[in-house]
Amino acid sequence: MSVATDLELDVVLAAKEHLADDVVRLTLRDPDGAALPAWKPGAHLDLVLGPDLVRQYSLCGDPADRSVLQVAVLREPAGRGGSAYVHERLAAGETLRVRGPRNHFVLEPAPRYLFVAGGIGITPLVPMIAAAEAAGAGWRLLYGGRTRASMAFAAELGGRYGDRVELVPQDQLGLLDLDAAVAAEPGAAVYCCGPEPLLTAMEDRCAPGTLHVERFTAKPDPGAKTVFEVELAQSGRTLAVPADRSVLEVVEESGVPVLSSCREGTCGTCETGVLAGVPDHRDAVLTAAEQEAGDVMMICVSRCAGPRLVLDL
Repeated sequence: MSVATDLELDVVLAAKEHLADDVVRLTLRDPDGAALPAWKPGAHLDLVLGPDLVRQYSLCGDPADRSVLQVAVLREPAGRGGSAYVHERLAAGETLRVRGPRNHFVLEPAPRYLFVAGGIGITPLVPMIAAAEAAGAGWRLLYGGRTRASMAFAAELGGRYGDRVELVPQDQLGLLDLDAAVAAEPGAAVYCCGPEPLLTAMEDRCAPGTLHVERFTAKPDPGAKTVFEVELAQSGRTLAVPADRSVLEVVEESGVPVLSSCREGTCGTCETGVLAGVPDHRDAVLTAAEQEAGDVMMICVSRCAGPRLVLDL
């Protein structure tokens, strides 16, 4: 089940620290020392870095500590500018705006877990592991990265949890042995975060209903975009959505405000209720069961499987 908290507030960057090669951790506090929004493992936060520069980062601190929010940011040279801004321009003491937290990667109760991380995908798994440990569940972590020096939280996790943490720096040990990991944990709930090839490989190996993933990048575009209509139930307006425009774009152009962020189906900010019609889901947020239910959709990328949708807008 997805969980969204549409809060927007200003916070102070209390600390910016080096975690690993090209990874920094940001510690955010309320300017007046007030408690910050509650969150659960798997949640992410929107950082509003500029008028057209909003990026989502997984919370990686302790949910019980309401005095701070912490995210870890990987510098991505081929990215769209968000990580470069964080690494090069943000400095301790600055005030910035955040939105959320939102959670589309909820840790469901289970007797046993297999956590699989690739690179910066470790960030949402850190509080999940702590929660599993506190609940007395069995768990194991398989964590791969380019080099040991690039693997954020590696020393901390290995030191705290011992041999339940398997660290696999690629330059020393090669690729993750996903087949062995899945075979060694039959029946476990599997939580995986990392680059798309890792997520795709895990989807090929896990039984239906056992795998939970969070994607940082959009799913490949399936193409075949058709024309359809959307009725906005709250205003009674009907809009035509052409093949080359998204529902979000058409709705915004009509003057109806919609909260949005990534515009590529990965953050969940634009989640909208569907009152009638069948969505053509193209997001990387909703689970298969949530997509099958068809009562919500991400209007930045998802479309209509028929001629008409009625949206709760």
